Amino acid sequence: MKISVVAVGQRQPRWADEAVADFLKRFPADFSVILRELKPEPRDGRAPERIRAAEADRLRAALPAGCVAVALDERGRDLTSTAFAGQLGRWRDGGESPAFVIGGPDGLTDDFRRGAQLTLRLSSMTLPHALARLLLVEQLYRAWSILNRHPYHRA
Repeated sequence: MKISVVAVGQRQPRWADEAVADFLKRFPADFSVILRELKPEPRDGRAPERIRAAEADRLRAALPAGCVAVALDERGRDLTSTAFAGQLGRWRDGGESPAFVIGGPDGLTDDFRRGAQLTLRLSSMTLPHALARLLLVEQLYRAWSILNRHPYHRA
């Protein structure tokens, strides 16, 4: 299974980059998780809607062909870790490759969210991008551990 995390933002705090890298190296080859970072649009006085639209265009272009687009947004579906693992298992068994999308500081456009096959929330609270990225990668690892009965997840 190939999983992509496509995120706007290239400069994360060192602690976040190190923690994400730690989780990414834990995945086996048959459950690969790739992080693709995109440069954010300059915050140069343009309206946030225009900035989000430009970032949405670049996010769409960065998505792997044929992927299942999953938009991360605080208004998305709330899944338990077990339910999330079950969804990943269904995608894996169906030969599908999910791509999780984290927008820039201004979020994702309504159009992008509507075009995604799933909108998912990691928390009801707004999270800083570094923490959202880390939380997503940790939950992907937890989902892998649930699917493979690895002791990392203790329910």
